[in-house]
Amino acid sequence: MFNAFERAVAFRYLRARRGQGFVSLIAGFSLLGIIIGVATLITVTAVMNGFQTELLARFLGFNAHVSVVPLGGRDMADYQERAGRLRGVDGVTRVVPVVEGQALASAGKASAGVQIRGESPEDFLARPLVAQDLQLQAPGAFTGDTVAIGRGLAEKLGLGLGGKLTLLAPGAPGQGEQSAGPVARAFTVAAIFDAGLYQFDSGVAVLPLPAAQSLLGLQGVTRLDVNVRDPERIGDIARPLQEAAGSGVRFFDWKQALSGYLDIVAGQRNVIFVILSLIVLVAAFNIISSLIMLVKEKGADIAILRTMGASRGSILRIFFLAGATIGVIGTVAGLGLGIALADSLEALRQWLQQLTGTPIFDPRQYSLTRIPTEIDAGEVVLVCGMALALSLLASIYPAWRAARLDPVEALRYE
Repeated sequence: MFNAFERAVAFRYLRARRGQGFVSLIAGFSLLGIIIGVATLITVTAVMNGFQTELLARFLGFNAHVSVVPLGGRDMADYQERAGRLRGVDGVTRVVPVVEGQALASAGKASAGVQIRGESPEDFLARPLVAQDLQLQAPGAFTGDTVAIGRGLAEKLGLGLGGKLTLLAPGAPGQGEQSAGPVARAFTVAAIFDAGLYQFDSGVAVLPLPAAQSLLGLQGVTRLDVNVRDPERIGDIARPLQEAAGSGVRFFDWKQALSGYLDIVAGQRNVIFVILSLIVLVAAFNIISSLIMLVKEKGADIAILRTMGASRGSILRIFFLAGATIGVIGTVAGLGLGIALADSLEALRQWLQQLTGTPIFDPRQYSLTRIPTEIDAGEVVLVCGMALALSLLASIYPAWRAARLDPVEALRYE
């Protein structure tokens, strides 16, 4: 497409020479703008993907794909029968009876509001998100009047394995709307987990199912957690699940629970992508201005080349190649920089945090203990394609102007 003569002239024009420093400076800013724009887009989209994937994985690792909840806020007394029928549905991998309630946790002079979650120790310890980072007092220790708490709650209350934690919960419902009064009970910390989600690690206390039922004054459970083989296709087995669960219950799947969050992430991703794309657009305009100034600077050279036999097409390709080279180099350099930043963002955050002594990523605000990144190949191709397309489009008009330059007029005013 470009012969050796055209490549040699185009690359020569890109190098700074005496009297052309300002033109090369603008071209340098164009190159830098494309590098920064591409790198920023790749890094930000990787962070957005990482947040969505990490939060979704941790949410599903600590919660169910489908929750079966009794109507009217009552506890589910016949949960064992319903759980047995649900386990028989094709595609269901696990059904966990769960009791939930609110309580005040205290240890010494420290206290914190927590969500009580009661389930069998076997089901809780089998959760991959819990098992990956778990401190257990002893095999089989999580039973009876024991509790498993997150690392954040343990630090807040100053507790370790074997420590004593007091839970103060509302009493069992009495006649009408009366309550039997609050119930306080001491539990031994048998396990400390780190789910990686701040809201779980600092606000959940897990009890064996009988202990939670006794503390909250319940005979049954407050919900059944159902996990399926393919969470993305949860709608395909919705009807069999409803038939197996029977009447008097309602269903909440993970998509309903996270629908607001997923919509917000999608909207933020689109807005941020458009805003950051303006960086590349501005760099493309700089390519136009730098090439127009280069064409004006090289008017006499263009006229001489034309008189020596260079065609208009050859002149057009020379200046188009000059602009395209800026775009290609900037895109490739931005691609490398963006991938490097995305891969080392967490290490860079920790280094800056140690250097400045200021928290840069607050887990209480973002619900994660680290900055997650996930590079999506399709989005990287989209970013690079957009940067190349804008660069090539920006090179067309200045190259066309160079090709339309009249040699006689160009030499007359030299």
